[in-house]
Amino acid sequence: MQDRLESLKSEALAAVAHADSESTLDQVRVLYLGKSGSISTIGAQMKSVPPAERPIIGKLLHEVRTRVTDAIQAKHDEIQAAHDAEAAAALDPSLPGIGPNAGTLHPFTQVLERVTAIFRRMGFALAEGPDVESEFRNFDALNTPPEHPARNESDTFYFDDGQLLRTHTSTVQILTMENEAPPVRIIAPGTVYRRDEVDATHQAQFNQVEGLFVAPGVHLGDLKGTIEFFFRELFGPETTVRFRPHFFPFTEPSFEIDVRAEALKGGADWMEIAGCGMVDPAVFEAVCESRGDRVYDPEIVSGFAFGFGLDRLAMTGFRVPDIRYFSENDLRFLTQFKD
Repeated sequence: MQDRLESLKSEALAAVAHADSESTLDQVRVLYLGKSGSISTIGAQMKSVPPAERPIIGKLLHEVRTRVTDAIQAKHDEIQAAHDAEAAAALDPSLPGIGPNAGTLHPFTQVLERVTAIFRRMGFALAEGPDVESEFRNFDALNTPPEHPARNESDTFYFDDGQLLRTHTSTVQILTMENEAPPVRIIAPGTVYRRDEVDATHQAQFNQVEGLFVAPGVHLGDLKGTIEFFFRELFGPETTVRFRPHFFPFTEPSFEIDVRAEALKGGADWMEIAGCGMVDPAVFEAVCESRGDRVYDPEIVSGFAFGFGLDRLAMTGFRVPDIRYFSENDLRFLTQFKD
């Protein structure tokens, strides 16, 4: 059997040396090392070898198998190297390379980062809160009684435990006042939910940015200056801002904000873009009751609040006609917005 193994080793090594392709080399491997290969067959016959010879035959069998295996691997590397060299020889190094397909920020993210940067320059901090909120923070604390139309179940999504998906990020304003003493100066961007009919300008899930400033002596002039500065920074220094009286249950007085700028339809028309007002004293009273103290006593502090749709700003700034484009994740659309 020793002679047979030596002979197989010589045959196998010669066959490996003459293999000139991956397929031919694989055939050699199967012929000698496969399950029914010549060397494997001898291994299966070891049980018939006399006990005294088994150590010698076993050692030789291991050496033969190892030698042939190493030779096959070396030949494989040689053939692969030859293929690589042939492929490299066909390359023209003078041709320009193909650059990576770099991604870009989503239009919402680009607008949010710009909005946040402007308000940070005015001293506003970024505040966050949960999407699932209580009726108290979403309605009661914001001077919205149970009979108010916004409390109708058709306007938002309710859970069995009485919690709901917030309909605005004003909930973050209440949460912040419950946990922090004045002065408070925050913006609260986030996702909100309403049972709106989905069309080109409405979705059941959209994004808002709301702001709040509370401190002793805050007045309407502070609100007006903040809003005008923000929109002129956002749309350009020639932007004109108009305040129209309106009604919101949580502010008094309340205003709708119209903007006219070159970036918006060439500056020819007014565009309603946000709402704002001075915080209603009833909101401060609700916060005081929740906190169990009087740090937000409306006789001591005052404040203003504002809010606008991030989706609306993105649609306006990027001239997008349909809000649904932002959530369809179509790269043909999204790759147009390089940040």
